[in-house]
Amino acid sequence: MGLSTHVLDTAHGCPAAGMGVTLSLLGQGPSRQLKHVTLNADGRSPDGPLLDGAALKKGNYRLSFEVGAYYRARGISLPEPAFLEVVHLDFGIASPEQHYHVPLLCTPWSYSTYRGS
Repeated sequence: MGLSTHVLDTAHGCPAAGMGVTLSLLGQGPSRQLKHVTLNADGRSPDGPLLDGAALKKGNYRLSFEVGAYYRARGISLPEPAFLEVVHLDFGIASPEQHYHVPLLCTPWSYSTYRGS
């Protein structure tokens, strides 16, 4: 059914419009970048699912969220180095026939995630 994400900026109480997100496939060697998107006004991929239908395979994946750059673009003064620059979420797809939704809730100092629907 596919893989999607949604990012909410909980420091400002809004979607993380403009945040960059990279999807990579993890394996025994180096990771392989599959897609890079800039989130739309709703904090979602502008093209719909990151992977759709048959493109989603069983395996290990990584979503990399460019949190530091997002907050700097919003005018937030961050220390150097920032506490959170890029949030990497590694997760497994065991049943590619199901939908996997991986949301991120973030601030410059914290984040949380879960498997959504």
